[in-house]
Amino acid sequence: MIPTATYRLQFRNGMTFDRAAALVPYLKNLGISHLYASPIFTATKASTHGYDVTDANEIEPSIGGREGFERLVAELKAQGLGLIIDIVPNHMASSLENAWWRDVLEYGKESRYARHFDIDWSRRLTLPFLGDTFDAVLENGEIAIKPDPATGKPAFAYYDNYYPLAPATWQGREAEILALTDKAAIADLHEHQPWKLMSWRDAARSLSYRRFFEVTGLVGMRVEDKTVFDDTHRLILELVRTGAVDGLRIDHIDGLADPKAYLARLRQEVGPACYITVEKILAKGEQLPDDWPVSGTTGYEFIASLAEVLVDDEQIDNLRQAYETVKGAPVDMRAELRAAKLLMVDRNFEGEFTRLLALALSIASELQIAQEESIVRQALRELLIAFPVYRTYGTAEGLPPTDICLLHRIVERVKTLENPPQPEALTFLSRLLTGDVPASSQEEATQFRVRFQQLTGPLMAKSVEDTLFFRQNMGLALNEVGAEPVTHHFSIERFHHEMKTRQARQPDALSGTSTHDTKRGEDARARLYTLTEAPEQWSECLARWRQMNQTHVKFLNDGTAPKSADTWMLYQALTGVWPPTLQPQDETGLNALKTRFEAFVEKALREAKLRTDWVDSNEAYETAMLDYARYLLAPDNQTFLQDFYRSLQPFIRAGLVNSLTQTVIKLTAPGVPDIYQGSEALNFSLVDPDNRREPDFATLAQQLDQLTPGVFSREESWLNGQVNQYVTAALLRLRQQNHELFRFGDYIPLRAVGQRADKVIAYARVNHDDALIVVAPRLVFAECDGLLSQSHSGFWAGTDIIIPGQLNQHHYRNVLTQERLMPGERLSLASHQGGVLVLMSD
Repeated sequence: MIPTATYRLQFRNGMTFDRAAALVPYLKNLGISHLYASPIFTATKASTHGYDVTDANEIEPSIGGREGFERLVAELKAQGLGLIIDIVPNHMASSLENAWWRDVLEYGKESRYARHFDIDWSRRLTLPFLGDTFDAVLENGEIAIKPDPATGKPAFAYYDNYYPLAPATWQGREAEILALTDKAAIADLHEHQPWKLMSWRDAARSLSYRRFFEVTGLVGMRVEDKTVFDDTHRLILELVRTGAVDGLRIDHIDGLADPKAYLARLRQEVGPACYITVEKILAKGEQLPDDWPVSGTTGYEFIASLAEVLVDDEQIDNLRQAYETVKGAPVDMRAELRAAKLLMVDRNFEGEFTRLLALALSIASELQIAQEESIVRQALRELLIAFPVYRTYGTAEGLPPTDICLLHRIVERVKTLENPPQPEALTFLSRLLTGDVPASSQEEATQFRVRFQQLTGPLMAKSVEDTLFFRQNMGLALNEVGAEPVTHHFSIERFHHEMKTRQARQPDALSGTSTHDTKRGEDARARLYTLTEAPEQWSECLARWRQMNQTHVKFLNDGTAPKSADTWMLYQALTGVWPPTLQPQDETGLNALKTRFEAFVEKALREAKLRTDWVDSNEAYETAMLDYARYLLAPDNQTFLQDFYRSLQPFIRAGLVNSLTQTVIKLTAPGVPDIYQGSEALNFSLVDPDNRREPDFATLAQQLDQLTPGVFSREESWLNGQVNQYVTAALLRLRQQNHELFRFGDYIPLRAVGQRADKVIAYARVNHDDALIVVAPRLVFAECDGLLSQSHSGFWAGTDIIIPGQLNQHHYRNVLTQERLMPGERLSLASHQGGVLVLMSD
């Protein structure tokens, strides 16, 4: 069954199955068809998200276990809702809490699970969980031989972690081993284990297993092996087959060795009715492979499409120039992207790159092709850096035709570099990727292709989303998952094109605007889009605020903190997160915001990897930056806070209009709207873990039944999210009543004419005799005050929407006000509140 709308709920951190069951009546009333759950299987005890699974065949006891899960399912069924769960086939936790992983540590290659994990067994399994080198830790007395409290067997004890010894190294002499205190003897015992302990700092260059991105605590799984697939999906398949689960969200599909084969096997096991989406980040213009048996993606590309509507393309260059003035240097995003990718290849993924290079050189030697290591290294490095998408989808048979064309374009681009690699080396690597090698080398070439494809995705994610987007801060709203790293021209025409394509290619994909992975909540992003409408005003505010807080800038050995560019980021981030109802005298509210903002600032600085990072933190710089950030929100900093609050008001108001438009589009454009917890009202969250905070469900449920069309005329209803919640509920219910229109209906752009024609977006959805007309405002910063109430509709005088012949003979009902009308050939906006119209044909 295809959902009409999903509601993403984050379990853990206090959210249990029983608490979720209590929310089901509210979700039904809101108009949700499917609850969409974060991972529910047993994860590490400290897990806040559930993606660090330790047992894929047990439901997490701390959130209610199997019994609690069944109570939730029963309540969902009683209310007529379905359930989608988030599954994680790519990886599990490399934790001693994981029985499979513990078995591998104890028995090495002889473990029944040795091939479940993606481990390079040509050497000892590396365990990068020490604070220093093994020798240093041993010398400091931090490691000893003790009985494992869980098993009683001898183990290497490092604080609260007990690493099991291989049976052959202690059985028959247990007392002797437990009595060991001599450091040389302990070191010798360590050398005879199938694993070796090492510093976490050495993971990037020496890891012997595939990890999720650069998280050493998450080890890759070999689900391409049928045994591994069966073992990791036993409970998942049971839940689908028994009808407890109606859909699956596949986490990080690009991490798998063969995504197509995995999805084909999964589809065969769950049957045609199960709703399947994949977490896949598409570049602009990229589409999912046609032969994947899924309904679509989780919708990051939809966020990027919305920017086409809400960014002022005519003024964004002025914002860029203002940013460059503050920064003191021009910004070359292509050069910055290259620098970020170089850092990832050379440092963060050094081990993965070295392993890939060794594979290529081994094949060259086998084929008796003369290739110097330095030459192949340069070619491989440039090929990885030049990849414009997350990955290709080659199999043992080679690359599909579309990916061969993509590879050819990439190679030609690499050849135009100022210092290009040797063409022969590029040709050789291309042959490996396409499978153009003798039969004797096909297996090795396939291994190279798989590893290459599993590396390009992490390189893209970590260089763009988790480095570049924290370095270049011209427009934070544009630094979002799924966005293009190099800014482009924005236009409604492009949005319409993308929606037509979406309807044709993946009409059942999720349309998300906030997730647990987005860099900020959808309404913070909507507010920050308005900076592109008023770059001069923003710049003047920034200069004034910097001057007000100048005395808290510190002078360090490596420069000032914050630098000018840092302040641009700080004030813009604070602009996005500031709650609409927060007053500058509210000490409790300021302190709550300060706690959240501090965590964001620390993460933003480390992700940028410029003056500090996660590997080597710069304590002096971080302290200075955090002190500055704290002072911004100090209750006694009233001169700044009062000015900031006053200056923010037009951005807040214009942002709320953007929020409304964003909501209306998400709920009426092609795709299945996904509501992230609490986002049916307003979501001004920062990057995780801030975006996983639980919303005030009690208030949301209580106020839903009280909402009427009158919310549009009350300013407080805009500021507290009631307008968005009302519109969300009205349109979700409309979707339930007109499922086929929204799933199959054509997407038809409509033309606006008149004085404010460039201030609206309009389109229709048409399926047989059913029609929907949608009109919403955009780029209204200059007049946003008048758009927050019905009494200023004169703004739209003289602005009409041209209604084509197949639509202008209908009678319509305005879903948001219940007004009935027949627009004829021209629909006048003059008499309609805020330019927002959702008209459903009778």
